[in-house]
Amino acid sequence: MADAVIPQPCDLLIEAGHVVPVVPHGVVLDDHAVAVRDGAIVAVLPIAVARARFDARETVSRPDAALIPGLVNAHAHNPMTLLRGVADDLPLKVWLQQHIWPIEAAVIGPAFVADGVTHAIAEMLRGGTTCVNENYFFPDVQAATYKKFGFRARVGLPVIDFPTAWAKSDDEYFDKAGEVHDQWRDDALVATAFAPHAPYTVNDANFERVRMLSDQLDVPVHLHLHETAQEVQQSLDEYGQRPIARLDRLGLFNDRLIAVHMTQLTEGEIHLCAERGVSVVHCPESNLKLASGFCPACALERAGVTLSIGTDGVASNNDLDMFGETRTAAILAKAVANDAAALDAATALRAATLGGAKAIGFDHLVGSIEFGKQADLVCVDLSALETQPLHHVVSQLIYATGRQQVSDVWIAGRAKLRDRALVDIDPAAIVANARQWRERIAGVLAG
Repeated sequence: MADAVIPQPCDLLIEAGHVVPVVPHGVVLDDHAVAVRDGAIVAVLPIAVARARFDARETVSRPDAALIPGLVNAHAHNPMTLLRGVADDLPLKVWLQQHIWPIEAAVIGPAFVADGVTHAIAEMLRGGTTCVNENYFFPDVQAATYKKFGFRARVGLPVIDFPTAWAKSDDEYFDKAGEVHDQWRDDALVATAFAPHAPYTVNDANFERVRMLSDQLDVPVHLHLHETAQEVQQSLDEYGQRPIARLDRLGLFNDRLIAVHMTQLTEGEIHLCAERGVSVVHCPESNLKLASGFCPACALERAGVTLSIGTDGVASNNDLDMFGETRTAAILAKAVANDAAALDAATALRAATLGGAKAIGFDHLVGSIEFGKQADLVCVDLSALETQPLHHVVSQLIYATGRQQVSDVWIAGRAKLRDRALVDIDPAAIVANARQWRERIAGVLAG
């Protein structure tokens, strides 16, 4: 008689009607479970087999749900969540230089950054986002806030050619960047990147310093690039080169570069991105709202470029809804490419998960449901009338699902959203805090 199989202990067993692992591409595993131990995925297998193999400390059963990797927001300015709606319906330069920068000059500081990031974390978790690539001032405060709430993030170390509340000189920007990087270099949840703002706000000498330090420290460079036709023309006028050519001359156009927006691209530049290993973050809703242009997402993806999705900041979006952003990306790509097959549902989902993880250098940790990866996982309830009948799970996730259908979220196996309720975050307190900031910002606008 065969010896009885002794069940293996695990911390968490998540049973779902559909597991969408992202790897292999486009696959849906019906009636499967994911076992989690010490924050990592230890098995993906049929529910019946999982129940026999594992003795779980906690079991979460979601027969009407799709279990997906946590969404990765590959470009955001999350402290700006407190500026939601302050300067709508304006082009980028007017919006930024005449409205956003003056308001920030009056209110920006550690409290603004901490409160804005806290608000953003709550909004992202409720929408199934578990990881963000952040780009703003006071990265020390950002990093501490993400760590406090157990949220995965790569935090940008800002570099810009003029004084701000964060730093007054070039040397101070770089000195502070080094300090923040050293503090977080070995953290399990929070990492850093250099974040020179844009080609029109960073000079050649500072770009060269960024390149040198990026090479030395092996950290990415997170940059707004080819966002508008005006940016490209300004570069031609000032440097005699398009911004990509200028960055290539400076040695920055390489596999550490996370290039955001990229609405103004030639065919040659698309192929150069692929050749050099540059990753692109597509922010369709911000680009549409600011009338910045159209990123050729399908052409980039088909050329072999790592494509990811970002919401940009709430001040120009006006939300952190990665389900909505990914739907917009998929639909817009078809119009731009004049091809209904462009950026199909499975490819769009990959961009919003594994693509983002690859772009920011976290793909060894997250972005797919595979053995050994961190258990950053999201349950999406597909039982609502808005997502029924359910003919194709991945299509439904991209084209019909709303962020309000996210029921459960885990980061490194820790519950962050349970039955649509945030864990260890008080939404009422966040709303009350946001109202206080509204009053303060309204005073700035009135004054």
